[in-house]
Amino acid sequence: MRAPIGFRISNRRKALKLSQAALARLVGISPSYLNLIENNKRDIGGSLLQRVAQHLDIDINQLAGLLEQKLLQDLEEAFADPTVQALPFQPDERRDLVAQYPASAAALSRLHRAYGAAVTSADAYADRLRSDPLLSQMLHQILSSITAVRSSAEILQDVPDLDDAERQRFLAAIGRETLALSDVARNLIGQFDTASQTRRGVSPAREIDDLIIERENYFPTLEDAAAVLRDEIEAAGPFNVVTLTALLGTRFGVSVVFGGAAANVGSDFPGQYRFDTESRVLWFQGAATLATRQFQLARLYGELAAGDVLAEGLQSAALSSPVARRLAARALGTYLAGAMVFPYSRFLSDAEAVRYDIDRLRQIYHASFEQIAHRLVTLRRPGEQGIPFGFLRSDPAGRLTKHFPLPGLLLPNSGHACPLWAIYGAFRTPDTMVCQIVRFADGSRYLFLAQTVQRRTAAFRETVVPTSIMLACNVLHADRTIYSAGLDLQDQSADVPVGPSCRLCTRRECPSRQEEVMAPGGAAAEIRSPLVPAGFALGDLD
Repeated sequence: MRAPIGFRISNRRKALKLSQAALARLVGISPSYLNLIENNKRDIGGSLLQRVAQHLDIDINQLAGLLEQKLLQDLEEAFADPTVQALPFQPDERRDLVAQYPASAAALSRLHRAYGAAVTSADAYADRLRSDPLLSQMLHQILSSITAVRSSAEILQDVPDLDDAERQRFLAAIGRETLALSDVARNLIGQFDTASQTRRGVSPAREIDDLIIERENYFPTLEDAAAVLRDEIEAAGPFNVVTLTALLGTRFGVSVVFGGAAANVGSDFPGQYRFDTESRVLWFQGAATLATRQFQLARLYGELAAGDVLAEGLQSAALSSPVARRLAARALGTYLAGAMVFPYSRFLSDAEAVRYDIDRLRQIYHASFEQIAHRLVTLRRPGEQGIPFGFLRSDPAGRLTKHFPLPGLLLPNSGHACPLWAIYGAFRTPDTMVCQIVRFADGSRYLFLAQTVQRRTAAFRETVVPTSIMLACNVLHADRTIYSAGLDLQDQSADVPVGPSCRLCTRRECPSRQEEVMAPGGAAAEIRSPLVPAGFALGDLD
């Protein structure tokens, strides 16, 4: 769903006491077209949005309402919840709510998240009660201990002629059973706590999403630290595996081992790299590519040399759980490594020069497809921005394993996306870029770029699971990329009609739909119904 940029333009224009005709003349469009924009009936972006922001003397990010676009996405998901989807919502109700009552919209979003967390927690406890054999065993232990304590207590109460030795024996039995009962109860509580934390695994991921959107996926302190570290490394030699290996050894006492068994984990360790903090050995699988080695060496160097900067970044982030902090620490460490391997200004200049040709950038920086894609989504420096990209990764089963959100584009947080997206089509043509222009139900259009990647096998019998990486940008920026060649960006008849996922999609006529429509507005379309209606009678054939 489009953010209410037009309403914001109208409010700002009126605050400056500018007429529609005056603003239209300043930005070089007709008053009627500006009227359509202000009523949110036409999209605005690119150079036109920049001119409007300039003449209204307002920051372009504030005008575009990037955070409000995220709020719109949250409301889209909340209003599609089965609990409320049958209510007669108006088509523009969510957009108007965000535009006119943003605090109320944020309250609804937070309540929906809290509701989702509560349901997840309740499901976790219900699963434990229904099916966990360990829980059943613990409950039997508790019942046995209670029975033993009760029996001993009844004997002490009902048998008055017990001698002191027998009385002490029953008291000791009660003491042992009480201690055992206490231990089992602690274990039981621990099992519930562990289950609840495990089942809330989606919440930390949502917290990381919020952090990335809040910072617009750009962390200036990490960029500055990366520039300093890059200079240190290049002062010792060319930025490559050899120089990084030597500096890790001389400065931090780290030994780098290629091939053989991973340190302290045996020969069956499935990962491509591992750092053992006790022995200070960084191990790489022999099949690890040059791109993997260079990136992980830079990542370890950055985490050791700029640990205080990473710690400050974590401290300033609002994270509610150890899992969220761990995920954020990994994300910030990876960001720092990317900024070291791909210096911001130089990388942006190269990307613009080759029109964002990912294969050309891979050759220039000795990097992998995924590493280049990661760096492209971080080019958000104010005044020196690249194309705003979103990022998505999927395994062959269609499960989404990583994503960097793009405000305005509803990327599912987990589960599966729309089956028509290029990220799934890429599996049919391995190692080949798939380019796709898509159009959502609200009229927004995007360029999707997807390609499969896989790591090298380490042994004949090793099965390597490929993944698909997708970049997405608004079609307004598509002509700046090499991938627009041969595409008629103005011909919307060639667009692929898509949605975010079947559950959130409002396209009732889609032949690829796998779930019934749950979006607000109208009755749900039944896609799983019998050929013969329920009220069919034999006489109806007349």
